[in-house]
Amino acid sequence: AEQANPIGKVLQMMSDLQAKILKEGEGAQKVYSEFAEWCEEQSKQLSFEIKTGKSEVADLKATIDQETATIGSLEARLEELASSVATDEADLKAATHIREKETTEFAAEEKELAETIDMLQRAIRIIEREMSSGASMLQLQRAGGLVQALTVLVEASKISSADAGQITALLQNSARGEDTDVGAPAGAVYESHSGNIVQTLTDLLEEAEDQLSAARNKETKDLHAFELLKQSLEDELKYANKEVDEAKSGIAAAGEKKSKAEGELGITSKGLAEDIKALGDLHHECMTKAEDFEAETKSRGEELAAIAKAKEVIKENVAGAESLSYGLNQVSLVQVARAASSITSKAALSRYEAVRMVRDLAEKHHSPMLAQLAMRLRAAGGDDQFAKVRGLIQDMIERLEKEAEADAKKKA
Repeated sequence: AEQANPIGKVLQMMSDLQAKILKEGEGAQKVYSEFAEWCEEQSKQLSFEIKTGKSEVADLKATIDQETATIGSLEARLEELASSVATDEADLKAATHIREKETTEFAAEEKELAETIDMLQRAIRIIEREMSSGASMLQLQRAGGLVQALTVLVEASKISSADAGQITALLQNSARGEDTDVGAPAGAVYESHSGNIVQTLTDLLEEAEDQLSAARNKETKDLHAFELLKQSLEDELKYANKEVDEAKSGIAAAGEKKSKAEGELGITSKGLAEDIKALGDLHHECMTKAEDFEAETKSRGEELAAIAKAKEVIKENVAGAESLSYGLNQVSLVQVARAASSITSKAALSRYEAVRMVRDLAEKHHSPMLAQLAMRLRAAGGDDQFAKVRGLIQDMIERLEKEAEADAKKKA
């Protein structure tokens, strides 16, 4: 029973270690599962933000392009409007200048014709009055022509010499149009002008009145045409200036939108770059943790396999341990000699130390089972599956020695 006790403790400690490793594995699996879930959620969130960011960047770039095109179009329209406004203003100025000139000319012509009409009307009244008096009528009848008749009236102070000169000029102008000699004998002149002086002057009066009427009609038509042209040009200028104001407002609004979009594009692009980098870092971190977890899981599996193998070896050799008790010292010396000759590395040294400690414990407690274990460990030699168990065995040996010493002191 005493000999079996150390082996039982070794097996129990190995079982406890297995349970500890399994528990650690379960804890690690839980932590990793939570971490993996977090990785997935973060990846989804960042991917969504990246997708959204790219869409926003595309929209902002489209807005900038659109507003740039709008500004260009409005600026081109402004140039066209400026040219149109300049042309309309020049046309209006020229038309106004012509109208002012026409108005001045009409005013002068109207004044002149009005004075002529007034003068002829007075001359007709005077001649008709003088023709009714005997002496004046005789003198007028003796006149050799209308010019002489006017001379008679001037000498009689009936009309002024200026009026007589103007009437003479009118007669000459009229005569040129009719190829008539105003200085011809009175009979010829009278025949060409309805046969008397009054009729001649009446004809001149009617001609002057017709000219005045024609001049006034022309002035009315010219004024109306100018007013229509002026109204048209002013309307064009009004609408053009309104469109200019709208184009300027549109350029300002488009410029503001473009500037705002450019600012937002800078911020969004920066955020997008940060999200892309964060996603890359996240993938790297998650992959690293996954690799570490895989390595740890594999390591725990190897530890559990090594412990299971060690337990199997110990259990297989417990039944035949007494048959090896007689050769304990001999076996130990042979095994130690062979082991010593094979120590060529640090790993080999570790294996040798583990075998030596199990052998020493077997000698100290006279345990054939520990001696058998030492032989199995030495035989495993380079099998790496025992490498992780050797440190445990050393710890167990130290604990068994302490327990044995305590039992010895208790019995003493």
